[in-house]
Order: sequence, then C-alpha cells, then structure tokens
Amino acid sequence: MKLCIAPVRAGDTASAMLARPTRFDCTTPHHQFGPGDFWAVTATTGFPKSDDHARSVARFASLWQDRVTLYALYADGRILDFTFNGTGASRHLRIGAMIEQDLPERAVPVVRLLWRVDGSANIRGIVNRAALETPNTAITNDILATVVYAGFAGLCLALLVYNFALWVTLRHRFQLAYCAMIVSLLVYAFSSSGLFAYAFPDIANNHRIRINYAMLSVCGASALLFARYFFEDRVFDGWLKRASYAVVAVLLATGAAFVILAPWHIAQLDLMFSIAFVAELVMVVCVLWRAWRQRSDFLWVFAIGWATPVIFACLRTANSFHLIGSGFWLDNSTLIAMSLEALLSSVAIAYRVHLLCRERDDSRLRELAAQLLADTDPLTGLRNRRSFLQAIGTRAGDQQLMIADVDHFKQINETIGHDGGDDVLRAVASALRTACPADALIARIGGEEFAIVVAAGAPVTPNAVLETLRREPMPYDLTVTASIGHCTGPLDTESDWKRMYRCADKALFAAKAAGRDRVRGHVTMSRVA
Repeated sequence: MKLCIAPVRAGDTASAMLARPTRFDCTTPHHQFGPGDFWAVTATTGFPKSDDHARSVARFASLWQDRVTLYALYADGRILDFTFNGTGASRHLRIGAMIEQDLPERAVPVVRLLWRVDGSANIRGIVNRAALETPNTAITNDILATVVYAGFAGLCLALLVYNFALWVTLRHRFQLAYCAMIVSLLVYAFSSSGLFAYAFPDIANNHRIRINYAMLSVCGASALLFARYFFEDRVFDGWLKRASYAVVAVLLATGAAFVILAPWHIAQLDLMFSIAFVAELVMVVCVLWRAWRQRSDFLWVFAIGWATPVIFACLRTANSFHLIGSGFWLDNSTLIAMSLEALLSSVAIAYRVHLLCRERDDSRLRELAAQLLADTDPLTGLRNRRSFLQAIGTRAGDQQLMIADVDHFKQINETIGHDGGDDVLRAVASALRTACPADALIARIGGEEFAIVVAAGAPVTPNAVLETLRREPMPYDLTVTASIGHCTGPLDTESDWKRMYRCADKALFAAKAAGRDRVRGHVTMSRVA
C-alpha cells in the first residue's frame, strides 16, 4: 500500500488532512523527511472488495515511534481513531512485529487510512508495510509468521544443545562462539517476533527495539568470533587477527551506543550501527580470501554454510542505506538466512570436529610411534635398557631373570663384518622371541647382551631358550652359540633388580668360564624382610 507523507503543522486535524490531499507528498522517499512528526495517508481511496468488507483489520510494521494515531475514514464520512503510545503499541503487537487494529463492523467499508506519527525516528520509514486486510487474511499472515519463528526457534534450541554438548566434551572455542550466536538469535527472534510484548505487555515498544539492536550486535560479534576460531590460526595471522577483534569491538560498541543513547541522534547511531555491519561483511570477504590463499581445509564448508547469511546481510544492509525497500521476507531475512546457515553449519561443524578428531588421532599415533622408538632398540626391535628397567617394576611375584651373551661376538664381526654382526643380533632376537612366552620381557641391554624376565613359574627354562638359539638359522650358515646366566627372586624394588642382576651376571660369568654355550644359575634369592 503506497502512502503519502506530510509534516505535522500546528492546528492540523485528521478531518482537515483528509480533506486536503494536496498537503501530502507522494513522491519523496520517506527517509528523506528525516525524524519528526508526520501525517501518512493511503495514496488512493477505496480498497479491494471482499466478502467480508464490513470487517477489516489494519496492520502496519512496528517502528521507532513515540505515539501513533490511526484514523479510519468510512464511505459515509465517519472517522474513527485509535491511539497507540509505547505501551499501547506493544499490546497490539502480533507475530512478526506487526501492529494490528481490528476496525469495528459497519454497514459501509473503509475508504482511506490516515496515520499521525509523533516522534518518528524515520530510520526505516514513517509507516511501513501498511495494509487493510480481512480477518482471515490477517490470521493467515499470523500463521505464516508463527511457522517461520517457531521453526527457527526449534532449530536454534536443537543446535544450542548440540553445540554446547560438543563444547563441554571437546572444549573448542568456535563451538562456544556459535552457542553465543545462537542464544543472541533466539533472544532476537523472541523480541522481533512480538512474543516479547506478549510476555511483557507493559514494556514500551521502543525498548523492545533496543533489545533487537543489542542482540544483532552480539550476534554479529559472535559470528565473527566463530569464523576466527573455526579456521586455522594461520588464516588470521598478522593484521587480519587484529582487524577481526577491532570489528567485534565496534559491533558491540555501536549496539551498546544505540541501546543507551537513542533517541538522541538516533539516525546517526543507526548509521554507525549499519557501517559496523558493512565492516563485518568486508572482514568476511578478507577472511575468505586469506583462507583461499592459505589453502584452508575448512574454506568450502564455511563458504557453503555462510553464503546465504552473507547474501541476506548484504540485502539488509542495502535496506538500511535505503537502496532497496522492505517487506516481510526481507524484514525476516535474518531468521530465514540463519535457519539455512544453522542447517548447513551443523554439517560444517561436524566436518570440523571430524578433522579435529583425525588430527588428534594422528597426533596420538605420532606420540605412540615416538614413544615406541624411544623404548625400542632400533636394531633388533626388542626393548632397550631404559624401557626394560621401567617395565620390570610393574611385575608382581617372583621372577626369573636370564642374561644371555653371544659367544665370541668380536670374532663374528671380524669374520663377516659389522653388517653381518647386526644380522646375527637380529637372528638372536628372533630366537629369543620364539622361545619365550608372550608376556616375557625381552631386551637388548648391551652390545651383544640380552636380558629376559619371565614369571618364576612360566613354562620356559634357560636350557630351552639356549636350545632354540642353537637351532636358529644364522647368516652365512655360521654356528652361533650363547652363554646364559639366570637367577630367580623378587623384582619389587630397584635394590631387588641390582641384587638379581649381580646374581645372574655371576652365573653368566660361570657359564663362560666353564666353556661357553651353556647355562648356569638356578640360584633362588629370597625376599628381604
């Protein structure tokens, strides 16, 4: 419905304004009149006929206004008026932040609507989205708005629970930023839908609009922080990191300034607020460009998830600068865009978490591999001395310690070279693994010296180990033998280990002194009281 505008003058009355259409300007855009007090009238007389023409509902968008008086001119010349101050506007608010007034049933139809608006900020217009509808049409519009807001609220609640649960488990900052954005959007939807006025009917409508500005600023700041923590740190290296935090601060500051200072210089405050969102859109473009340059793994999922909100944000910003007009879908584009973003971003976040889990698993594998290398003798694959000493302290009960030393290993190196000697050590290690049970501790503790720890009652004997070693194929068909010394006793403390090692070492020396290629020991050490 097209409206014509006239500034209020002293002595103006509704009947006089309806009788003098030449006072009205039907061509100048509303925002060019600036803030103030205005008359707004429908550009033509008469409305489309309907089966229910005797009953009508006047609807118009909620804007920053101190007081609004609606005049309805009927075909018989009678004028009815309805006044809405700040609180009255809240009590007539419907879903979608539309002020609705039922017009009384009369035998003749309404032919023209006139508004007197006092204290108009004229940020988005003087009177927006004005319409005269049948009750059925008004109900249909309310149902449509209810579906949009209810669907959005349900989606937000589900995503809030999902992402907060992820944050509690994984503690990634982008999840917490996303939760803050969802909460601010929920409050914004609650307020901008008009439900806030249902819950608090005595609140002034302008205060409800303040809440909208505050929540949009928090939402914009949270969205930028989400991007900051969603991408890899390298994407925000240098000036981009500082600039992103600066834009976050500006968004919050301009929102707070509007909430605190409006209506003082309200047009300038709104302009600053809109410029802050322009800065955020520029920042998003810079982030996407840097992510592309840095070959970010998360660029495509972020771009898909946030393409729709960015497009609608551009449209809303263009509307703020009066480059395009408003309408139901544009006024509610934040909800529509964020609904699509929420659905797509849930996939993006799931993909981000998947990559984080994969990075964590890879890190753990590298850590395990590094630990394995630190605990393993690189030549034989057996435990090294450090790992062996750490492991024996975990074994309870009496243990049997065997120390095996390859006989005449120096001669083997001189005969077949050091590479051949390494092959012999690997063959010896293989024979020890074959001879010992799976729970045995086997280690290379010196150049050609090996240690074995098994439970005292294990079904393995030093002679069986030596026999397995004798049968093991050796490089160049060499005959390789070993001497084994063994001892049985507790290994509960470091002192126990030292006593056991000295005992087994003496037995090994005795085996070598007796001619090598044999076993000595069978000494049992008692526990020290």
